[in-house]
Amino acid sequence: MSQESAPTPDVSVAVPAKDEAENLPKLLDEIAGALSDRRFEVIVVDDGSQDGTVETLRAYAAGHPWLRALRHAEACGQSAAIHSALHAARGRYVVTIDGDGQNDPAFIPALLEALESAGPKAGLAAGQRLGRKASPLKRWSSRFANGLRRSVLRDDTRDSGCGLKALRREVFLRLPYFDSWHRFLPVLVLREGYQVVHVDVVDRERLHGKSKYGIVDRALVGALDLLGVWWLRRRRRSLPDIRPIADPAANSMETGG
Repeated sequence: MSQESAPTPDVSVAVPAKDEAENLPKLLDEIAGALSDRRFEVIVVDDGSQDGTVETLRAYAAGHPWLRALRHAEACGQSAAIHSALHAARGRYVVTIDGDGQNDPAFIPALLEALESAGPKAGLAAGQRLGRKASPLKRWSSRFANGLRRSVLRDDTRDSGCGLKALRREVFLRLPYFDSWHRFLPVLVLREGYQVVHVDVVDRERLHGKSKYGIVDRALVGALDLLGVWWLRRRRRSLPDIRPIADPAANSMETGG
């Protein structure tokens, strides 16, 4: 069945992946199990992998028509991979999850339920990790960075770096894009006038491969990003309430002309 004739999914899951060939099959099986009672699609964006991720995705897609696999010709970073996946998404709700398997797909239904229960004013359900599986230095640096971000941006989010998030697609399409954008989704959603709800999730150990991020490089870039997002939020102004006076095109549609 072609994408054009396939039923429109209710949920689109965006998975950024770089050199995750060994982790993806199990992760994709878990995502499908978590969403077995909903119409869904999974969009994996291979961000210039060199480990056979392309072959893994091609083989898996042959037996799972809900999988859509895209590829960046060269590595562009996690933010770009998530952005590419979400722009390709067709679902009413879009979920992000890391490709390394440390985010547990079992929490996806809880994120969607929290978002739906909060009503249309809620634009994002953000996962917040418990029992994070990382070195003591990484855990300390993450707590420091999150504390600094909360004090500057006032986004009331304990853990903005968690990859598990659920958004309304129309809200995502309104957000500005920049590198490391995915780490500031809560404040960007608040900037658009929507609410953010939080769901505690349990972190897992990585089974294969190694982390793509260091501590010093992320801290230096993160400090500049923080200042940029602070400026971006301060410059936001509410868009005007547009009320039609006369619209011939609309009148023609109403009368069938």
